[in-house]
Amino acid sequence: MLRIDPSSGVPPYEQLRGQLLEQMRSGALPPGSRLPAVRRLASDLGLAPNTVARTYRELEAAGFVRTAGRNGTVVAEPNDGPDVAGRALQLSMEYASAMRALGLGLESASQYLRRGYAELGAR
Repeated sequence: MLRIDPSSGVPPYEQLRGQLLEQMRSGALPPGSRLPAVRRLASDLGLAPNTVARTYRELEAAGFVRTAGRNGTVVAEPNDGPDVAGRALQLSMEYASAMRALGLGLESASQYLRRGYAELGAR
């Protein structure tokens, strides 16, 4: 069940994205599962359709879902297999959490990640 807490300091699209990712990770939304239509989910959660659309776009850009035309948005098959994909998601969530604890936003955290990859490549 998806729920948005309007009193939370976390923007609604991030709350929704996090809950959908958790359902994918737990298997509640296995690959091939169809996500609710943007307008229907927005109505159910009391959100603007653009908020849900943004969440779906970000999930698609990250490879978690794919748009299947008239078939809507579906959970994508992991490219690296369940063990690698699950571990990669877990580690990225730990990294994101640590960066937030330092007070860094997504752009800054991304820059540090790129720098880290560059440092590893230089060795």
